[in-house]
Order: sequence, then C-alpha cells, then structure tokens
Amino acid sequence: MDIVDLDADPLRQLAAWLDAARSAGEPMPEAMTLATATADGIPAARMVILRGLQRGPAFFTDLTSDKGAELAANPQAAAVLHWLRPVHRQVRVAGPVEPVSEEEANKYWRTRPAATRRNAAASSQSSVIASQAALQDLVKDMQLRHPADTDLPRPQRWGGFRVLPDRVEFWQASSDGLHDRIRYRRAGNNWTIERLSP
Repeated sequence: MDIVDLDADPLRQLAAWLDAARSAGEPMPEAMTLATATADGIPAARMVILRGLQRGPAFFTDLTSDKGAELAANPQAAAVLHWLRPVHRQVRVAGPVEPVSEEEANKYWRTRPAATRRNAAASSQSSVIASQAALQDLVKDMQLRHPADTDLPRPQRWGGFRVLPDRVEFWQASSDGLHDRIRYRRAGNNWTIERLSP
C-alpha cells in the first residue's frame, strides 16, 4: 500500500475498500465494531451496521439504549471495520459524534422491513424485560395497533449517530508481518497522511 495510491479523503478511501470487500464476497462488509465510553470512562463495544458515510460513518439505534446513553454523556466514539476479502484489511475511525437529522432518521426508518420496524417500536433496547414472551406480546400489540405496517411512525427514541472522523487509519496485512498502516489526521479542512510502523 502506497500513500500516493490512496485518496486524499479518507471517507472516499473507506468507501473504495468497502466496495472492494462487497465485490469480493465478504459476508456483512458493513458490520462494524462501535466503541463508546460512559461519562466516567468505562468503555463498551458492540457490533452495529454501517448505514452511510456522508461526513462520517452513520448507524441507527434506540437512543435510550446503553450506547445512546453513553453517546449522550460522552459524544466521542471509535469504529472498526474488518475484512478478509479481497485481502486482510481493517479501518479504524475515531472522533466526535453527532445525531443524524430527523429527516435522515425518518428516511432510513421507512426503508426497514415492516417486522423490523415493529420490533424496534415495541422493544426499548437495553431495558430489562420479564421474558421473551412478554416482549413478543408487545410486538403483537404493536401489530394490532398498526395492521397496515406502513402507518407505524418512527418512535422519537429511535434515531442515529454519525462519527465525525478526526483520525482514520487504514491497515492491510502483509505475510511477513510488516503490515501497512496509513493514518489520516484532520488538519483544519484538510488531512495529514502519514505511514505508521506496524
């Protein structure tokens, strides 16, 4: 991997690697690990699905979930995407986080399958439930109240976040262990690109 072959914009470079992973048949290439921390610095990580790259990686969730509460208290995050096809690669993105717009949340909500919308509206993510049967009853009640599926509004507690990158690192494996690591660091409106030792 040579710096001169990389795009000057790390999000365009990330999009190119994501497209290469899709084309190579990587299963779930949009899966990414999202790391957050509580206000007092206790870290947490989980898998989410990348749902857009405009200005930074975006994902959607219940805003009252653990990750939503952590991001409200400490609006910084890191994300990692990892692929084995077409070659072994990973991309790390870190920076402040902002909520997506209501318009963007509504637009994405409408693209979700009806059952997924019902389940998200019925379930308060990360809250304690009595049983799986109790949760299924909430879903059935939601279905009775919104039988057409198309009339199910997006709950106010459901939305999304975008990581606004100030650091992006591209890593590509090498069989001899001298892996390629290229880091982009935000410098005002531009990016400083530098090679790191593996």
